[in-house]
Amino acid sequence: MFRNYRLKNLNVRLIIACVTITIIGVLVVGSAKGGSNGAYQNRQIMGMILGVIVMTVVAMIDYSFLLQFAWVYYALANVLLIAVIFWGSSSLGAQRWLTIGGFRFQPSEFAKVLLILFFSFFLMRNEENLNRPRILLFTIILMGIPLFLILKEPDLSTTIVTFMILATMLFCAGLSYKIVVPVLGISIPALIIFLVLESRGKSLLRGYQDERILAWLRPQDYPGKAFQQQNSIMAVGSGQLFGKGLFNESAQSVKNGNYIPEPHTDFIFAVAAEEMGFIGSVIIIVLLLVIAIECIRVSKKAKDTAGKLICVGMASYISIQSYVNISVVTGLMPNTGLTLPFVSYGLTSLVTLYIGIGLVLNVGLQAKKNYIDEKAPLKW
Repeated sequence: MFRNYRLKNLNVRLIIACVTITIIGVLVVGSAKGGSNGAYQNRQIMGMILGVIVMTVVAMIDYSFLLQFAWVYYALANVLLIAVIFWGSSSLGAQRWLTIGGFRFQPSEFAKVLLILFFSFFLMRNEENLNRPRILLFTIILMGIPLFLILKEPDLSTTIVTFMILATMLFCAGLSYKIVVPVLGISIPALIIFLVLESRGKSLLRGYQDERILAWLRPQDYPGKAFQQQNSIMAVGSGQLFGKGLFNESAQSVKNGNYIPEPHTDFIFAVAAEEMGFIGSVIIIVLLLVIAIECIRVSKKAKDTAGKLICVGMASYISIQSYVNISVVTGLMPNTGLTLPFVSYGLTSLVTLYIGIGLVLNVGLQAKKNYIDEKAPLKW
């Protein structure tokens, strides 16, 4: 199993970046929810320890061996997503959680990595014929099933992010520009038209989704729905350069005044910006960027297409979700309900991310040789 492993290729920078940002997340979660000894912080520490252990184990199991069970992962992802629709527990109007044997988790988070694994295998197997109508249609159907199930929870934001992850993998696998350009040519104007219609009161989405978009476009008309995002923008600005300090008890703190609901999950970046300031915010963004870049660097040295796509999938997962979360907190996008990778509270999300990073490390440990054998005779 270890014959292709080269320990010198272990990406230490990636490990350090992941652990560092998780530690920052633990501190911010503790500050957001009841101080350094809070239960949420203790659970996040447990999640980090479990995540590092799982990452290490996954890094040691040949991903080529894991990909032999690709169809099992696809089936498992769909079964979990179906189960949450019928037997899941609801929170804030959405049914996204599933409890099995006392363990409560969010299947859509776990499904992201399962789908990255499956489509890495599937797209590699169909790489040569990917642009043929029959194969492309079959690929779209396979992608559409789990996306539809996530949308039914309902969870539009996770559906969009998962779609973008899979679309990025499909493009990197060799999807023709002749298909990509027309799709973008249609979808971008359609998005603009949709936002214009929404701003003029033409509702095209279901209740809470429509309200979030309208609250973003016209916050003065929807103060009850826009207050969370508006308060988070206030918190980000109030942090200034160095912030108010973690675990502060200032009466002037937006967080301490309970003006930001769910500060430890979706709006954790607002707490980080208020208490760590511009400097702390930049550190978090740079660490997320480093993680995504290191995943891409590993992908360039992968021994096969599946390894490359695993790394591209994880880079997309982390970068797209981070961008969406921070954009929501700073008012650049409507409220979506997505967490900030490695920083927001959530054991399912944290452990899932570390599983994905373990896969990336595994790909890196088996990187193809890209150097000249010093003992080999030179050819002139």
